[in-house]
Amino acid sequence: MTAPDRIEELLTATRDAFASGSLVRLKLGGYHGPEPELKSVEIKKITTKTGEKYSFTYKYKTRDTIKNFAESEALELLRAGLTEEFRSAQLATTGFDMLFERNGAKQRLKRTEVKGREAPSTDHNRAKNRPLTETDKPWLKALGITGNNGVVRHDAQDKFRQINKMVEIFAPLIAAIKAERPLIVDMGAGKGYLDFALYDYLATVVRRPVRIVGVEMREQLVEDGNATARASGFGGLSFQAGTIMEFDASGADAVIALHACDTATDDAIFKGIRAGAALIAVAPCCHKQIRRQMEAGQADGRLEPLLRHGIFLERQAEMATDTLRALLLELNGYRTRVFEFVSDAHTPKNNLIVAEKDGRQGRDRDAVLAQIAEIKMMFGIGEHYLEGLLAG
Repeated sequence: MTAPDRIEELLTATRDAFASGSLVRLKLGGYHGPEPELKSVEIKKITTKTGEKYSFTYKYKTRDTIKNFAESEALELLRAGLTEEFRSAQLATTGFDMLFERNGAKQRLKRTEVKGREAPSTDHNRAKNRPLTETDKPWLKALGITGNNGVVRHDAQDKFRQINKMVEIFAPLIAAIKAERPLIVDMGAGKGYLDFALYDYLATVVRRPVRIVGVEMREQLVEDGNATARASGFGGLSFQAGTIMEFDASGADAVIALHACDTATDDAIFKGIRAGAALIAVAPCCHKQIRRQMEAGQADGRLEPLLRHGIFLERQAEMATDTLRALLLELNGYRTRVFEFVSDAHTPKNNLIVAEKDGRQGRDRDAVLAQIAEIKMMFGIGEHYLEGLLAG
């Protein structure tokens, strides 16, 4: 059996397990490709609103990145990866395991039967296990999620699902903070959907005492938020008027910013780093600062086909901006992960950067600085806004 045949046999087994619902996991290891910090890739089956997908978790040295693919694209990625970049693959199903190994010109494929193993749930949204189960809360009515009867309004169903998803993501991150009563600062809080939901869940379900401060420029929203917090009996939740840079974040254990436009995201990251926050989580929106520099035409000429069209330029600007943000966080002692979040009605942006402080300062500093310099040179970037804040 030739190497391509062994790879195709593994891919066929993967495709069949995916179709039958018996896929447990496929893990690619022994990476020797062009990305120096990529360690492995884990693939599982998920069910989304648009159908069944292959979910790839790219495990880097200091972060994880998740991407979902349709079957044809997923199998092509697997085929190329096993041919060129990964030396091993471990397929686990409910009925058998399959091990692929490649050592130079030698390849091996071994199958082992197993019994009693169950496939994991593929429910990506986990709608049946929503953190917020009671809908008769005063804050839900005040924010327009429920009506007078305490039932979620028809036109607010998507927002309610989004709120639950936010709690599902953030509650474990907050619960992991070691402080006895962590201070969470939400930069650009708006109406405070996340703040009310998170406080309610942590206080009533997890029984985790917290303090949450929502920072918002619009004074009317601040007044409304404080009134609703008082009416709900949420003594540890408050809102404060002002800009992100004006707010004194000293003592913050977590700094969060959802869809803060352009460099406001960097302001929030800067405040979190300076406060020494254990957790910094941002869902960026707009990437104008870097895009303007790329539009000036200073990028590597070889990228011209990628930057010629406006929509591609925008995507490359997003990628470059958020990659530099992640690297600058790593440079300042944080372990970063980037994965899909949920968008709101006003923006399709759905990437979440999660940074957890773990004392990495000094480790691999030269390598991170070299990566930052290389990306800036490639895309014609003079200075990332966050760089300037941190250098000031």
